Amino acid sequence: MGTYILKEEFAVSLPRNLSDTVTLNNGVEMPWFGLGVWKAKEGREVEEAVKAALRLGYRHIDTARIYGNEIGVGRAIRESGVPREEIFVTTKVWNEDQGYDKTLNAFDESLHRLGLDYVDLYLIHWPGRDKYVDTWRALEKLYQEGRARAIGVCNFKIHHLEELIRRTDIIPAVNQVEYHPRLTQKELHAFSREKGIQLEAWSPLMQGEILQDETIRSIAERRGKTPAQIVLRWDLQNRVVTIPKSVNEHRIRSNANVFDFELSKEEMARIDALNQDHRVGPDPDEFLF
Repeated sequence: MGTYILKEEFAVSLPRNLSDTVTLNNGVEMPWFGLGVWKAKEGREVEEAVKAALRLGYRHIDTARIYGNEIGVGRAIRESGVPREEIFVTTKVWNEDQGYDKTLNAFDESLHRLGLDYVDLYLIHWPGRDKYVDTWRALEKLYQEGRARAIGVCNFKIHHLEELIRRTDIIPAVNQVEYHPRLTQKELHAFSREKGIQLEAWSPLMQGEILQDETIRSIAERRGKTPAQIVLRWDLQNRVVTIPKSVNEHRIRSNANVFDFELSKEEMARIDALNQDHRVGPDPDEFLF
């Protein structure tokens, strides 16, 4: 495997507004910033969170079959008053549903729970041991049928991506991975950019742990921003799509208040230097099924 170096300059411009998008490798526009709904309870909690986000200008909602809240997400979207075509909806195939036929069935079930005719992005949630190639072929079929406007993966390392690219026809549009200042994944990011795969961050705030870091807090104090806003801005300036999770309307609003300032190169470097290759979630090479 070669060494991949993340270049400092990027071809795409920095997002300036909550509605700004990045163009994926198939031409689909994906908002840079969205709402994640992991651990949001099905029913009123997730519905109110999604409605609040859409009311505040979010146009990107990320859910998954395993989250158990696709019904509420779909209901909130339909009741929001925002046209469906303006909302970018992601869901994911869970581990026990992997394999060609099982994935197709799982997608149908997710679409039924969401109450939608299509999703904007369908992802393989984890690579696992040996089923992800057959699973990906099912995603290719869904993409070719137009039922998923884009397809991608989660938690894939470079060797998983290389195997997938070697054995299938469509390069993933997105790789959603654990990404935060303690896990910067520079080589994976560089590889993804080289292959035209958009990196997306889950757990961008490290489940709140990174917000206590003194470097983050000092930059936040100097900028008049919250620690969360500093980290989320760092994501965006690294050209990483980010989907912080919250069910609190005040925090949903605050998280998105990251478009009126820009971190300096020195501040970006200080945050980059916090990397410890530390995960709060599983290592994809060890989370096997």
